[in-house]
Amino acid sequence: MIDIRRIFISQLLCFLTWQLSAQSLQTDLLIIGGGASGTTAGIQAARMGVRVTILEETTWLGGMLTSAGVSAIDGNNALPSGLWGEFREKLHQHYGGPQAVATGWVSNTLFEPAVGNNILQHLAAKEKQLQILFNTSWTGIKRTNGRWQVTFIRNNRQGTIEAPLLIDATELGDIMAATHTAYRTGMDSRQETGEAVAPLQANNYIQVLTYVATLKDYGTGADKTIPRPAGYDPEIFRCCCANEDPYSGNSGKMNCDHMMQYGKLPNHKYMINWPGCGNDYPLNVIEMTREARTKALQQAKLHTLRYLYYLQTALGYKHLGIADDEYPTADKLPMIPYYREARRLKGMATLGFNHVAHPFDQPEAYYRTGVAVGDYPIDHHQEKDPAVPKIDFSKAKVPSYNIPLGSLIPATTEGLIVAEKSISVTNIVNGATRLQPVVLQLGQAAGALAAISLQQKIQPRQVAVRQVQEALLKAGVYLMPYIDVPKEHPHFAAIQRIGATGILRGTGIPYTWANQTWFYPQRPVSEYEFTQGLLTYYPEARKLTPTGQDLTPAFLIKAWQTAGTTITYDQLTAAWSQLQFSTTLRNDLPLNREMAAVLTDHFLHPFDIPVSFTGALQP
Repeated sequence: MIDIRRIFISQLLCFLTWQLSAQSLQTDLLIIGGGASGTTAGIQAARMGVRVTILEETTWLGGMLTSAGVSAIDGNNALPSGLWGEFREKLHQHYGGPQAVATGWVSNTLFEPAVGNNILQHLAAKEKQLQILFNTSWTGIKRTNGRWQVTFIRNNRQGTIEAPLLIDATELGDIMAATHTAYRTGMDSRQETGEAVAPLQANNYIQVLTYVATLKDYGTGADKTIPRPAGYDPEIFRCCCANEDPYSGNSGKMNCDHMMQYGKLPNHKYMINWPGCGNDYPLNVIEMTREARTKALQQAKLHTLRYLYYLQTALGYKHLGIADDEYPTADKLPMIPYYREARRLKGMATLGFNHVAHPFDQPEAYYRTGVAVGDYPIDHHQEKDPAVPKIDFSKAKVPSYNIPLGSLIPATTEGLIVAEKSISVTNIVNGATRLQPVVLQLGQAAGALAAISLQQKIQPRQVAVRQVQEALLKAGVYLMPYIDVPKEHPHFAAIQRIGATGILRGTGIPYTWANQTWFYPQRPVSEYEFTQGLLTYYPEARKLTPTGQDLTPAFLIKAWQTAGTTITYDQLTAAWSQLQFSTTLRNDLPLNREMAAVLTDHFLHPFDIPVSFTGALQP
């Protein structure tokens, strides 16, 4: 169970410290936004010894997966990377195991938003280097003498805080805009990105947002019907039960009862986040002021109330009412809407559809620089307006993927790291990278990058890619999305490192709503396949004359020697026992991919060769 008292005491001490201190604060790392990425960024940086402060407008942590009510996790069920996996394990402990959170067909992991917030608060409270200022809205920002100065309002009091390094973890990339950091919005032109599935011309259209509602079953005979909302028109929602989803677990058939099971949460609650004729709402508030957003979002909230009224009256679910024990809001609706799309950074690396679909065939080897993984398909929620360019999702199939470190780093602005949904990806790719597990990982990567940047007193763009990746590996983060080499595997780190060099490559497969990449650790590897991979790092390997026969220790040693090492068979024998392979070593033993990867990592250390943000090898 979550220790609520500990969370309360931590928040109280933070409040008292604020009340007794001067209004001008100092910190090493300032994170604006305590959403999914801001929370994990703060935890990771604090665990690496950095003094961190998070400014959060609400009283909750978690953003879209808690404060916005999107408490059904999309994707990464087989990739429990880093703090995402840690968060999920806490959910399992709270509810009683994986089956206890597999309550709705949209996800393998569903939970009550308040429980998710409590877990994140508990994780954050354990970090003594992490301070969180809740109910705090930033009001201005400037950079002077290499330090950021941010003004804010907290509990109706004005204050300032200074830090040398800043993470933009806002929902819409507001800090990028305020610091005049270059960014994009809307759909990109295929002429610019080379993405065949993108529209011919760029436009300003973004995905629809949703004001989610969390309902509770008050029991047979209860009538929780809300007052008829202004502007209610039942015709708008008539087709909500007619959608068909081949992966819904009901033979692709949809009826109203099955629709309601979509986001069924534990303890007889329901997440209402329904596309099409549900409560998706077309609204672009990105460039609005805070005040204008608040006003515009009332229409999105009203649309959700109209949909709820339809569910209760036209469909007969009057026993389902707005949950009264979730959100600390007057109307008991979430504190923020679910934003699917935001500003997108112009970063040191921009991940496009082609990089995701065919990672090894691009001019940039972004896969070598991965810091987060995802397996969700490219999924855009679009309104029905015929003027909006439609994406042909039959041509947008991708395998699981990783996200390059350079997508978090601005191409120009110093002292800034970008997380949340605002990283440097194309509009098409944002349809896959916007999901909760990926954003949790992006925050963790941002936190690791920030910690190293501060500790070495260098700019984020000067930090070594491999150093960030090593820090993340120590935290149980997947650099490569290998579904068949879990982090509990004894050789997880070694296989991840070799995978991130490309010397041995995974096989990606587009697969329904959980795309895959397989390393096939037990599969034999040929001399030719191994040599081809080795050539990408060691040109001297061209002297080899490989065959299609299975790779053996004898050929492996020969290949290493062409790469400049002096490994002997006796050294290999000693390492064999140390690395705990179950098979008895002999000179002509056919080696599998796991053995080849682990031995190459152990003796050759190709991962230690620096790479640029494009994945190019550096001298």
